[in-house]
This record gives sequence, C-alpha cells and structure tokens, in this order.
Amino acid sequence: MTQGKKKKRNRIDGWLVLDKPAGLTSNDALNRIKRLIHPEKVGHAGTLDPLASGLLPLAFGEATKTVPFVMDGRKVYSFEVTWGAETETDDTEGEITETSDIRPTETEIRDVLPDFKGTVMQVPPKYSAIKIGGERAYKLARSGEDVEMEARPIDVHRLDLVECPDENTAVFEAECGKGTYVRALARDIARRLGTRGHVTALRRLVVGPFGEDDMIMLENLEELGQCAPGLGLSEDHASLFLPVETALDDIPALAVSRADAALLRKGQSVLLRGRDAPMVKGLVSVSAGGELVALGEVDRGAIRPKRVFNPAPATTGAVVTMKE
Repeated sequence: MTQGKKKKRNRIDGWLVLDKPAGLTSNDALNRIKRLIHPEKVGHAGTLDPLASGLLPLAFGEATKTVPFVMDGRKVYSFEVTWGAETETDDTEGEITETSDIRPTETEIRDVLPDFKGTVMQVPPKYSAIKIGGERAYKLARSGEDVEMEARPIDVHRLDLVECPDENTAVFEAECGKGTYVRALARDIARRLGTRGHVTALRRLVVGPFGEDDMIMLENLEELGQCAPGLGLSEDHASLFLPVETALDDIPALAVSRADAALLRKGQSVLLRGRDAPMVKGLVSVSAGGELVALGEVDRGAIRPKRVFNPAPATTGAVVTMKE
C-alpha cells in the first residue's frame, strides 16, 4: 500500500487574532484556520461559546508556549441581556426554566451594578466546561444529572450599563478576570433586580494584550487563502500575524548577548554581570538581538530559564515559512 504525499505544513511562530463569528464553536473556527493555513502547531487561548462572537487569539508554533499569559489576562465583553426569562444555560441555547413579568428601569439597573464589581462570588453555569469529579459540567447536565456548582471568587474590574434599547433588553460592557462567566453575571444581575434574564448576544472585545484593532475576520482570511489555493498563507501574509512576544507585554524584558542566549537555550543559568547589570527579580522575558530566547526567573543575580523558545528563521515579527 502506497502512502500519499504528506501535506505541506507552514512553520508559523506568532499570534493571529481572529474575529470569531457567532454560530461557530472555537474548535470549528480553529479547524477552518488549520485547513486554510496548514500550520505545524496551533491552539487557541480561551474558548468562546458558539453564541458569542469576537476576539479569539490563536497561537501558532512557539506562541503556544505563551498561551497561559494571555488566558490569565483581562477580558472585556459586550453583552445583551433580555429580561423576563431565565434558561438552563443562561443564554438562548437552553430551555426556559423561570419567567417574570418584572422589567427593571434604567435607574434600578445602575443602582445594583456596584454590587457586582470587585471580587465577588459567582456560581458558574451548569452548562460550562468546569470539571466535576473528572467530568465536564455540561456533559453531566446534558445527561440529566443534577449538577451542583460551587460558588467561587471572580474579579470584575468594570461593569457598565451601555444602553436600554427597550424595556425588555439592556446592553452592558464588563471588564473581568480569568474564570468569569458573563452568562452567570447576567443571570445574577437579573435576580438581584427581582426578575429573570439571560444573555441574548455576547461579543468579546479584549483578551490580555489583544484588542479590537488586532482582529481579523474569518471570511477575510479565507478570501486571502483563495489567492494561493492549496498552499495556505504565504510569506506575503506574514503581516497578519503578531510576534510571539506580544503575549508577554506585561513581563519585564531583558536583553542578553548571543553567547548567553545559547546557554539559556541549553537550559543553563546565566549570571548578570557588571555594575550595569539590571536590577530585576522574578519572571522576565529574555531576548538577544531582537529575538525571543526564553522566559526566565531572575534570582541572586542569575537568570534561570523556565521556558525556552526555539530560534526562528527570521528575527523580527511573526515567522511564516513554507515546508514540504
């Protein structure tokens, strides 16, 4: 039996910030990108519900090593809440479980918002990816099990009422930390107002260092792919990708010599020598000649590599290389 020729794979190191359309799961969107670009390695930083649209950061190649720093970053969402009905999923995908005739006024809504800012306790939706006894909560809920979700602390840095288009709906914008469920936030706001509610539209605007200006629509990427059928994105499209180190904007940066970079890539510690050695401590992003080398821990005047990045064919921006 003869094997067919392996498909070409592109060496890509960097970030692509996708504007995910509503109606697709994050994995569906990722698979469409895989078929288009044929990357060696890719993953996404933070799942979006199928109902949701907006910012989905995709990490390619060496950027996958920086995913935790993006997922731990702040997130900003715009979301619409429809009053009068609560659903089992806290959005439009679930069956209605409770109803109410009460419609809150704009003043009433604004009055309760301070109660949901800061560090607050939140009970996640039953239909979520949180694991209970080794199983995803949504799988247990779909199988008919009575899922008990425990409250946990979340950080809501900002929560604003944007508008009330009519008496049945309100649009909010929230800036929050890791682990916050906007669906649950909408549910709890409605309950505090003495009514019931669920999310009817949700869009993510910011994740960590990535914002709206970085987003690229899926259909635009697919149109570009048609320019080189069967090859995916070429070097001409490298400008669409952001450098690996974009994810490390909040980490102190440290430059070393190429000789020290070679040692760090071998897993060896490097001393910070001389009176001009930087006075830093803790986690740092290390580069040499403009190229990301490692994430390291500085302690007692030495850098200990924690995560090493493989050298790329180019030294600036994201790298896109065709391979057979």
